Formats: sequence, structure tokens, C-alpha cells
Amino acid sequence: MKLQQGQVWQQGDQLLRIVHLERLEVEYKAVPRLNTREGVRHHVSKKDFCRLIKGAVLVTTDMKKTS
Repeated sequence: MKLQQGQVWQQGDQLLRIVHLERLEVEYKAVPRLNTREGVRHHVSKKDFCRLIKGAVLVTTDMKKTS
């Protein structure tokens, strides 16, 4: 799976949205729901982000419309 800017991953009850993607770094925002703007921004290495989303589910556009 390739990481792309704007992807949303569901890890438990938390959603992780990729805000900025570089070659070796990822900036993501952890939010409780998709329709809120509040959340915490995190800046981690791509390797750490991949470890974080291991076992997470990629939220597709169909899932985004229903939430």
C-alpha cells in the first residue's frame, strides 16, 4: 500500500489523516471524527507512521460518505 497525502486511517476509535507527506517524514492529524477540525498534529518518520498504522484500516470514500 502506498501512502498518499489526504489518506485517512482508522486505528481503534481514532482517525489518522495524512496532512503532509515527504520522502522520509509524515505529518498526520489524529482526530476523533472526520467532520471535526479539531485534533492533534504529529510529525514522525515514515517508518514510525507505518508501525503506527499496522493493523489499521484505510477509510475509503464510501466509508467517508456514511460517517
